[in-house]
Amino acid sequence: MAAQATFKTIKAVIPLLDRVLVQRFKPETKTASGIFLPSSSTTTPLPEATVIAVGPGAPNKNGNVVPTQVKAGDRVLLPGWGGNSIKVGEEEYFLFKDSEILAKIKE
Repeated sequence: MAAQATFKTIKAVIPLLDRVLVQRFKPETKTASGIFLPSSSTTTPLPEATVIAVGPGAPNKNGNVVPTQVKAGDRVLLPGWGGNSIKVGEEEYFLFKDSEILAKIKE
């Protein structure tokens, strides 16, 4: 269940420590040939997302800040479930820890 935001834009959210703010890709509701897919087949979240914002990083055992591995604009591969959801208007965003992100997608 997503927490309803009290701010007007997602740009107001600045992740802390090693948190990464992402927006998952939306599943297609229609095939290329024009057939509409049932809602039951489009409820599973897609594992890809776009990074919206990142935190500065988290301190390691020695107290040195380790920066996050991704930056805003990167495409990433996420676990099937998880993250903390934030809803702004009709859009849904997720906060993940940097270590929960599975891979960066390069094209």
